[in-house]
Amino acid sequence: MASAILQNFLNDLHLKYKSMHEGVLANYIPELAKANPDWFGICIVTVDGQVYEIGDCEQLFTLQSISKAFIYGMALEDHGRDYVLKRVGVEPTGDAFNSIIKLDEYSKRPYNPMVNAGAIATTSLIKGVGPTERLNRMLDMFGRYVGHNLFIDMSVFMSERTTGHRNRAMAHLMLNFGMIDAKIDEALDLYFQQCSLMVNCRDLAVMAATLANNGMNPITQERAVDSRYIRDILTVMYTCGMYDFAGEWAYKVGLPAKSGVSGGLIVVVPQQMGIAIFSPPLDSHGSSVRGIKVSEELSEQFGLHLFDLQTDRSRLLDTLCNKLAT
Repeated sequence: MASAILQNFLNDLHLKYKSMHEGVLANYIPELAKANPDWFGICIVTVDGQVYEIGDCEQLFTLQSISKAFIYGMALEDHGRDYVLKRVGVEPTGDAFNSIIKLDEYSKRPYNPMVNAGAIATTSLIKGVGPTERLNRMLDMFGRYVGHNLFIDMSVFMSERTTGHRNRAMAHLMLNFGMIDAKIDEALDLYFQQCSLMVNCRDLAVMAATLANNGMNPITQERAVDSRYIRDILTVMYTCGMYDFAGEWAYKVGLPAKSGVSGGLIVVVPQQMGIAIFSPPLDSHGSSVRGIKVSEELSEQFGLHLFDLQTDRSRLLDTLCNKLAT
């Protein structure tokens, strides 16, 4: 009964925002401009493996910047918290995701791993003997999060590689300050490849639920990331995951999140569930317009904000369904 109530609510929410036509497709990567603006999916996966979904949840699209949070976790596993912090900070910038590099005045680090400069530096930390081993390790890591093998959209990869002059400029400036090593092309290729991984909305919800479940995939029961780094990943997602919208997001929604310019958005309700929305039209911050609206409504309706002390988080799903039933 509870499952049917929650599913019906998602159906109504999808219907409410399906007719919204605000936002524009990303066009600075030519392949992304080919997306259908009517694609729209919502998926929730709980930490005990329940799945609720509506809309275009099987439509494939590229992971883009959502990959940054998971690569950050991989870098932490490879090197530890202290070493990664020496290379990439954790301070929000208030800048757009692709702002031409902003380095700390004294440390010369990128401010955080969610903006492009910090993400490139983080990707350069992934261990491996040569580019093939590093790519295979990355693919294995993402496979544990989603529960199946992922593949790279080569047309998007080549499109990003061909047009990524701004990212190359960031990499060379970071090389100048000793934040990344001289293998710039290898690091950039891996960065473009992680952004070009093909996923669907259900995959994103499982990834978010894995973070909510302390690093354990709730569907496969396979560990995707060491539990000691979940706190780090979620903290950076909370403070920096929505770029120059991060403050307003924290105020209105109040949950760790990460957006991508292909229209994906993940939201983590710690120890409870992962939420994913897919809708390609973007706002001025580079986030899904429908994704923001759906997230705001879910948080407001059900008291999901981390600082909403009136919510009984030990029985959150039952609380949600009880509210819907009345």
